[in-house]
Amino acid sequence: MTLTRRTLLAGAATLVAAPPARAATVVDAAGRAVPIPDKVARVFPAGPPAAILLYTLAPDILIGWPRANRPEECEFMLQEVCARPEIGRLTGRGNTANLEAVLALKPDLILDVGSTNPTFVSLAERVQEQTGIPYALLDGRFAAIVPTYRKLGELTHRPQEAEALARYAEETMATIKQRVDKIPAAARPRVYYARGPRGLETGLGGSINVETIEFLGARNVAADRAGGLAVVSLEQVLLWNPDVIITIDSDFAASVRNDPLWASVAAVREGRVHLSPKLPFGWVDFPPSVNRLIGLWWLAKILYPAQFPEDIRALTRDFYDRFYHVTPSEAQIERALAGRD
Repeated sequence: MTLTRRTLLAGAATLVAAPPARAATVVDAAGRAVPIPDKVARVFPAGPPAAILLYTLAPDILIGWPRANRPEECEFMLQEVCARPEIGRLTGRGNTANLEAVLALKPDLILDVGSTNPTFVSLAERVQEQTGIPYALLDGRFAAIVPTYRKLGELTHRPQEAEALARYAEETMATIKQRVDKIPAAARPRVYYARGPRGLETGLGGSINVETIEFLGARNVAADRAGGLAVVSLEQVLLWNPDVIITIDSDFAASVRNDPLWASVAAVREGRVHLSPKLPFGWVDFPPSVNRLIGLWWLAKILYPAQFPEDIRALTRDFYDRFYHVTPSEAQIERALAGRD
């Protein structure tokens, strides 16, 4: 599949409208003044969340991906962009890109989306100083999607395109939150988020991995401890006895329903174990980027079906068209919703 006419025209319009060459300064989410060249035509994503965010706004300037995409993922993206090379990552677990490789790609900008704590600020400063390439940090929290899009629009000189995506995100979050706020606390389910083939890795309170679950006012059973991801025991899950289980692991989803060790858990007993869609990117997590916006609708319909009667298929088609630049067929939508690779 080729770049859509809409995307190409947007990119061309941006170049035509650009002012004479100069070095602008944009303040990133960490409060750093980042010098941005007038023409930003090649961007290196420091990790998966940055790659996804950039792809949704400006696929033409994405140099490559932290890891190569699989054919089943590329089916839901612009083919020639999805097929761009694996370039490694600068941040997170398994960082694989070295500075020589980054320099060889000649990016105009390095983009990181995620934490803006001192560790990541230090990395950005060091890489920018050693390479001479501007390195911008953007806030990767779910609640920050709207300002993050607007800031990315500044960094890439595409404010109008960024504003359109920011407004979609803003309206989606406001609409959903308005309905959720009216739901009594007693009617909000207790949710366990299961990762891994045994389902025993979960997100603690405030973890970026469970942001959308907590945004929806559901009671994360692991929220009594704050932090990121943690491994828990089956005995602990049995004590929590969640009403709903959300998982991103298809093996766990397939086995837990018939596993006698999990049989007494309310969510298993009542058939409320839900496998998150993951094509081309996870709807709840993995990675935690703007792909979670469509997942917010999916989760809302699972947790509060009476309050969210919208057709998830229509919502999926619209989201993929706006953010992934493709319009999936009915068969593709069904495959995505099934949650399997």
